[in-house]
Amino acid sequence: MNTVQALLRRARDRLGAESVEAALDTEVLLAHVLGRDRSWLYAWPEHVPDADRIETFEHLLSLRQQGRPVAHLTGEREFWSLPLKVSTDTLIPRPETEHLVEIALELDLPDDARVLDLGTGSGAIALALSSERPGWRISALDRSRSALEVARQNASRLGLDGLKFLHSDWFEALVPGPGFDLIVSNPPYVAMQDPHLESGDLRFEPPQALVSGPDGLDDIRRIVAAAPAFLRPGGWLWLEHGTGQGDRVISLLQKKGFNQVALKHDLAGHERHSGGRLPAEKGAAASG
Repeated sequence: MNTVQALLRRARDRLGAESVEAALDTEVLLAHVLGRDRSWLYAWPEHVPDADRIETFEHLLSLRQQGRPVAHLTGEREFWSLPLKVSTDTLIPRPETEHLVEIALELDLPDDARVLDLGTGSGAIALALSSERPGWRISALDRSRSALEVARQNASRLGLDGLKFLHSDWFEALVPGPGFDLIVSNPPYVAMQDPHLESGDLRFEPPQALVSGPDGLDDIRRIVAAAPAFLRPGGWLWLEHGTGQGDRVISLLQKKGFNQVALKHDLAGHERHSGGRLPAEKGAAASG
């Protein structure tokens, strides 16, 4: 009998019976096909879906076995408790990036702070911040028009309509001036020859949102070099980066005149976020 319980059991066997990730993947996919949440699956384990839904579920399982990301199969990923639409034009929002949101929310910023999210992708960071700080004036930029359209759709679906979206290659479309209290970014930071690019979900995500030169730091260098021209005195810059890049990012920030520079680790203990603050007097910043 093709009950919900039986479908989940067989699906877990296909994806890896002992894997916590496999169990989660099967639940997410079946809940998506049935138009229910995951808790419903356990409230109604004896429910028998119709044949068309079972066929769709089996097809999605086959794609997952081939390595396709679950977020691409469902078209959605939760971030900061927000259901976000994602596509092959955007990075899949990850739990590590939620820590960047936490860092931003802990900063002592004015109630009407001006915030810039560089490389917004699906809009995850900007929308999470807007949901928590509706008074903040948030601008979200991306060099991909397709990604920006996904971000706009997410803002509309969530009723977070106060954000400004702009097509720009980093700061290119902005006029320099001491305007922002905070610049935040999860930029590309994977090295060109990193073997991880050939495994897992990364195989199916847009390379331009992942790869940044031979050492993975080309885009971070650009951001750190340009950011002071767009921050108010005392403004903050916080960046996500890869494990093992922390010391180099810290050095870039310090050389550009940022102080209160700090390196934060994610829940797994990996170097993940670095940031700093411009001196209260803009003229005190270094130019090198």
